[in-house]
Amino acid sequence: MADTAKTTCPNCGRLAKRITEFEAQLAQAVARIEQLEALLRQNSRNSSKPPSSDPPSAPAPPAKKKSKRKRGGQPGHPGHFRSLLPTEEVDRVIPVKPDACGRCGRKLRGEDPAPQRRQVWDIPPVRPQVDEYQLHTLGCEHCGAATTAPLPKGVPTGAFGPRTLAMVALFSGAYRLSKRAIERILADFFQMPMSLGAIPTCEKVVSAALAEPVAEARAYVEISEVAYCDETGWKENNKKAWLWTAVTEMVTVFMIHVSRGREAACLLLGCFAGVLVSDRWHAYNAYQGLRQLCWAHLVRDFTAFSEYSGKAGRIGSQLLEKAELMFHWWHRIRDGTLQRKTFTRRMKSLRTDVERLLGRGTSCGQAKVERACKRILKRADALWTFVEVEGVEPTNNAAERAARKGVLWRKVSFGTQSAEGSRFAERILTAAATCRQQGRNVLEYITEACHAQLHGRPAPSLLPYSEDTLAHSA
Repeated sequence: MADTAKTTCPNCGRLAKRITEFEAQLAQAVARIEQLEALLRQNSRNSSKPPSSDPPSAPAPPAKKKSKRKRGGQPGHPGHFRSLLPTEEVDRVIPVKPDACGRCGRKLRGEDPAPQRRQVWDIPPVRPQVDEYQLHTLGCEHCGAATTAPLPKGVPTGAFGPRTLAMVALFSGAYRLSKRAIERILADFFQMPMSLGAIPTCEKVVSAALAEPVAEARAYVEISEVAYCDETGWKENNKKAWLWTAVTEMVTVFMIHVSRGREAACLLLGCFAGVLVSDRWHAYNAYQGLRQLCWAHLVRDFTAFSEYSGKAGRIGSQLLEKAELMFHWWHRIRDGTLQRKTFTRRMKSLRTDVERLLGRGTSCGQAKVERACKRILKRADALWTFVEVEGVEPTNNAAERAARKGVLWRKVSFGTQSAEGSRFAERILTAAATCRQQGRNVLEYITEACHAQLHGRPAPSLLPYSEDTLAHSA
């Protein structure tokens, strides 16, 4: 009777129910605390946040080992000096002879057959060249009609010539100067007055001149063997947009699109059939060819894993060790101190260890780490393409460096104010980055493109070859 009373006591049942409720609330609270602590720990080393967002409390980057060498050039290291121009190419040759002997003071005569050469570079005052076209209007003696002479072919209808247009576009797009700064530079350095409203007009002219070669460059990406892609936030007319970047060995292209999804990725890559190097953003999953996931992003993930306690933290620390070992070997591959066949052999065991650790991470008891490990394992084959295919880097750093130009533009000017402005941004960034890759003078290239447009000729190509590579691929 007593035992039955105990088991059917209503107070005990209510107490057990309350305890169960409290335990569930405590588990939720602990999970929430862990989630908030993980958010507080986020910085540029363990997430995709940029370094500029790191708070003062963020841990400092690992200190580099102090070198015992003194600063500056080291003994035996060849110096770097400015090359002298040939004497026939300098503007003035000024002989400088000593008047008297430095020891006895007697007057000196004669010539030194091999004098020391010193060249001083300077920029003379620049004054713009102004051409005036006087368009005469003449009356016909036969019918009395008046006819005004048209401008000669190749003469711009506006007030500024091709080089001025190119300089303004580069100041605005490649060097991220404000409209007022451009106005002051033109006045201070070149004695050229230009209103603020004329600067966007110059940008439109250059944008139109670059339209065809930039479209050709985007088509060239589709036939490249390797492409590094990234996307970053942008503003168009104060609305959210995205700046997409694709970097190949000799061509870099930019695209601004309102979407960060598959539609934009497919528009950027088209029929690309090479190796795509990117982060794990799902928009790139539309691409079905060979992939290489960025190991720099993986290192940040592993760092975040290592900051958890318990099993998740231990797995994260071990994954970090494996990543550091891989990068050590990779750097030796790049500097020629490790043969590729040796690297490939070593990477087989490292791959086994990494995938085993990721498998353990899928059941480590930390939900966020488990989900991340499962997502990484779903694309495990894309972790090792750089081992099997020469010419592929393990990181997406090339695209991130290229996109950085757009990030700085966005921070300074808050993006673009229209679709037309976005097209200018795409084209000037593409031309500047591609010319830099190929060692071409971007000012001369854009000037030539503007010249070609004025004369009704095709703009010079941005492709690295003189022949039409696209026609060959077709």
